[in-house]
Amino acid sequence: MTITAPSLQHLNAPPELKVVNMTKRFGSLVALNEVSLTLKPGTFHGLLGENGAGKSTLVKCIMGFYPPTAGQVLIDGQIYPIKSPKDAHGCGIGMVYQHFTSVPAMTVAENLVLSRYDRAQVIHWGREYAALQDFMARSPFQVDLDMPVGQLAAGQKQKLEILKQLYLQSRILILDEPTSVLTPDEADEVLGLLRQEVQAGNLSVLLITHKFREVLAFTDEVTVLRKGHLAGHGAVADLTVADMARLMLGADRATKTVAKTDSAPSCSVLEVRGLGATKDNGLPAFGPLDLTVKDGEIVGIAGVSGNGQRELVEVLAGQRSPTQGQISIAGQPYRATRAEMARHGVCTLPEEPLRNACVPGMSVAENMALRTFDRPPQARMNLWLVLKAIRQAAQGLIETFRIKTPSPDTPIQNLSGGNVQRTVLARELSSANINLLIAANPCFGLDFSAVDQIHNAIVEVRNRGVAVLLVSEDLDELLALSDRLLVMSEGQLVYESLVEQANLTDIGHKMAGH
Repeated sequence: MTITAPSLQHLNAPPELKVVNMTKRFGSLVALNEVSLTLKPGTFHGLLGENGAGKSTLVKCIMGFYPPTAGQVLIDGQIYPIKSPKDAHGCGIGMVYQHFTSVPAMTVAENLVLSRYDRAQVIHWGREYAALQDFMARSPFQVDLDMPVGQLAAGQKQKLEILKQLYLQSRILILDEPTSVLTPDEADEVLGLLRQEVQAGNLSVLLITHKFREVLAFTDEVTVLRKGHLAGHGAVADLTVADMARLMLGADRATKTVAKTDSAPSCSVLEVRGLGATKDNGLPAFGPLDLTVKDGEIVGIAGVSGNGQRELVEVLAGQRSPTQGQISIAGQPYRATRAEMARHGVCTLPEEPLRNACVPGMSVAENMALRTFDRPPQARMNLWLVLKAIRQAAQGLIETFRIKTPSPDTPIQNLSGGNVQRTVLARELSSANINLLIAANPCFGLDFSAVDQIHNAIVEVRNRGVAVLLVSEDLDELLALSDRLLVMSEGQLVYESLVEQANLTDIGHKMAGH
């Protein structure tokens, strides 16, 4: 079987996509609550919202990855039960994911053929290649068919992901944060070329983004989600950035009350000067940054995922090498080695602790000892492990931090997410010498009781005079816990304020890169 690659000019007009009262529950968690959206034929529609607002859940229900708890998908007014991405493809819907899905060792041509849903037993490469050359000549993007994907730059890889959907004759494209791996120039090129196809009536595009600039520059309409609910929608021409920021963040946010003591920070604990680092793909992640955290204060860094926060935390935790700049703790150079972290009293509570701060197959007790296993009383002569002491120490921490585990010997990978986080928290905060706590999204995915316990523990160490750097995508969490609030966007710190003087509108603008 051979597909003749289409030119976009010969595709039928894209259909209307309508989502009606879509609801998705995961147990007791309501991720999406009665959200409706209409993507009109031949329009570019933005889907805007904070992290956790429900954007990805909505499109995964449209694509058939998740069965919706309630609600319907209509194509040109007809109900279509979409149970898989193949069903979505049958309706003319294709999705370009945030992360690349092509096979690096295969060529562009091979990846395009591989993307098809047919079950051809024999591939006639002569005919296939001629059809692919014709398709590429008529496509908005040009990528070398013979180039192995692994040798493509990030911008070319993202173009290939879009080309795969055009090759499959998708007339509705859902783009999930497509510019997160691109430079600004590459982002403008990709979205600009797609905008031309939309204006020509060949495609409809639903763009998931957190950037007001992209909404203003490329979209016709925008739908805004907030905490799983529809916050509003309208024509972009009728909305200001302030309107969209207000919809995205909410006019009134109930700030949680925590038991902070009055403090007057006096000494700088963490000082960062001119710090920078690159992403895994070699592009700049952040920098140069200057940052100071003093004793007895919580400095919160807000920002949408992918703006350099993860890499900053990894540099401070010794998991990524900086490319420039200096870090000091209490005036002393700091290079984030295990020995220096112990000497300077630096503790970390990272995002995804099971992956970033634990050894999954080891027991709860062994994971709790990762900071102390080579020191008395858990080791003799810094060499021989004292297993009884390790187990006794773990038992005490399990009781103090209310960790639910069958025993200290249970593999930590068997625990719930909240209890994994409590285990890491217990290990980090049980140190007698703690001067700096670095916490990244410490409550992501946890239930209310676990959130309260972790928040209280963070505030308690702050009240003891510990400096705390809290990096979070949850603005409510930052407003509740922070003394000073910063915003990170496109690798730079673009806003700073005492939390009681923070302006939500300004924060929303800066978070969205505007």
